Amino acid sequence: MKTYSTQVPGKWILAGEHAVLRGVPALVFPLRSRVLDLSYVCTTGAKTLNLYLQGDHGEELQLLVWGVIERACDLKKMDRTSLVGDLTIKSSIPVGAGMGASAALCVALTKWLNFLDLVDEAEMFEFARTLENLFHGESSGVDIAVSLSGQGLHFERQGTRRVLELQWTPHWYISYSGKRGVTLECVNKVKELIAQNTVLGAAIDEQMKMAVMTCEQALTQPDEKMGLELLKQGIESAGEVFERWGLTEGAPKTHMELLKKSGAIAVKPTGSGGGGYVLSLWMTPPPAELLPQLIPC
Repeated sequence: MKTYSTQVPGKWILAGEHAVLRGVPALVFPLRSRVLDLSYVCTTGAKTLNLYLQGDHGEELQLLVWGVIERACDLKKMDRTSLVGDLTIKSSIPVGAGMGASAALCVALTKWLNFLDLVDEAEMFEFARTLENLFHGESSGVDIAVSLSGQGLHFERQGTRRVLELQWTPHWYISYSGKRGVTLECVNKVKELIAQNTVLGAAIDEQMKMAVMTCEQALTQPDEKMGLELLKQGIESAGEVFERWGLTEGAPKTHMELLKKSGAIAVKPTGSGGGGYVLSLWMTPPPAELLPQLIPC
């Protein structure tokens, strides 16, 4: 009998969204309160692959899992019928919320295929990233990287990936804007803006790059008071970038205004924008009545 299990965290992005596709760094962190658990049992004589979905958001993966498995089999030029046993996936990561549900699924399945000796360890990142292209059209790999490592990262698509060593712990949270964001639609909206005005597109990317650098400087700054002011500036600047892309209108804007009225010192969309989740930074812990809506980062 073969058995295997793994747990993959969700994710949230501090800064660098979208522009990461064009070489701008991104700062990304695991969200340990939202996870995907995969377990596998294969007994002697098993003839089919049975899938069992559990957890608050497990059923949302129903249409996604088989598509990812089919794509994995295509990449490995193998017949899906050669995969047998019982595969159980339990997820607390909502799909389409910017928390990295698709990356967590692709990484968990890649780890499982590595256990089955079908994917080499050295190719796991690129294999999982290719699987995630099913969802985003073009995956930068940032979500895949944090799902694989389980650590906060400075991520560059074609270059540096390093673990972030935080010198202090901000009061920061993410909360649902009230509307689901569609990553592919948001990616295409940004690409269209750049195609129509390359100079403006490059200027916005440069602003996001500076926001990333400011946030990273803030977190690696031993002086917490100075770090908080820098982090506020970085988050606000990254939030302005989402506005310039046209990805804050409607539900995200309304939710961000509510957070600021409640005392948040800086807010921005996290993930693709256009809905999904919003990041908020606080000088002190948020008001008690708001806490049920907030997920600690």
